Amino acid sequence: MDFVRQNNKNTSKASPSPSWRKIALVFFIIVILMGLIGSSEYMIHVALQPEVGEYIEQDRINNYRNDYGFGSPWIDSILAAGGLRDTFLVNRKGERMHAYYVYADSLTNKTAVLVHGYTDCAIKMLFIGYLYHHDLGFNLLLPDLHYHGLSEGKYVQMGWLDRLDVLQWIEFADSLFGGNTQMVVHGVSMGAATTMMLSGEDVPECVRCYVEDCGYTSVWDEFAGEIRNQFGLPSFPLLYAASALCKVQLGWSFGEASSLRQVEKCKRPMLFIHGEKDDYVPTEMVYRLYEAKPQPKALWIALGSAHALSYRDHPEEYSLRVRQFLSGYLDDF
Repeated sequence: MDFVRQNNKNTSKASPSPSWRKIALVFFIIVILMGLIGSSEYMIHVALQPEVGEYIEQDRINNYRNDYGFGSPWIDSILAAGGLRDTFLVNRKGERMHAYYVYADSLTNKTAVLVHGYTDCAIKMLFIGYLYHHDLGFNLLLPDLHYHGLSEGKYVQMGWLDRLDVLQWIEFADSLFGGNTQMVVHGVSMGAATTMMLSGEDVPECVRCYVEDCGYTSVWDEFAGEIRNQFGLPSFPLLYAASALCKVQLGWSFGEASSLRQVEKCKRPMLFIHGEKDDYVPTEMVYRLYEAKPQPKALWIALGSAHALSYRDHPEEYSLRVRQFLSGYLDDF
């Protein structure tokens, strides 16, 4: 009996006390939280501070020539005439934002504001510029979004805060091109998301309609798909933590940056374009966006096209679809 008591006493001494258990639990939670915060910081850095390389205008123009050879004579004539011009404005945060503009060959009030995609720049939207300037005779304004091209900024804004910068550019373009413009805002990829996010705001009367080409439903949905496809990870807990950290550091969350909620409020006409084979911004997103948007609206699925390649693959049909859409909403067109 004494032996049993002594053995129990020794066993009791060997077991950790409740206070040590609590300390171990707290330590474990701290380690998990630190790891989650570190992973969130890394995600924000990778996603919102991507490597874009040194900006060399001529290199970007050469890339355009390589991808869209049919537009080379057009851009060469504009460059030879000094028609591709720079301009800057200071946004609401005091940052210097850059854009290119091009006057139409003939005097017109019809103007296209063209919004580029993720890690691209204004020059990359010259392929759509060809459609509007060469084919349709429009003035062009091509802004560099925050962090891109010659614009300032420390982070990509995924279209959400960019919508406010584009709103400033719309007002600038209206003044630049005569003060009585009929304007279309046309974006591709992240630029399309920017366009849709803008569409839910109170925009000037000069904006007659929108064209969005392969934009995402929300930043949350896009990032959730990327971390699932690239890393096999679920949204919880990383995406929740990264979104919260983004809100603290940058003032916006992945969930609030929603094209879907913005198009629900859009009163102007919108043409939705999406590649049938898009797996970067999945094609199913455009159906949800189209359903959410009140009339007037139109939808075209480009057969066989991957992400942001609808115009390259189907230049004639793309141009026809845009022309037919605009003809319903622009005067004397």
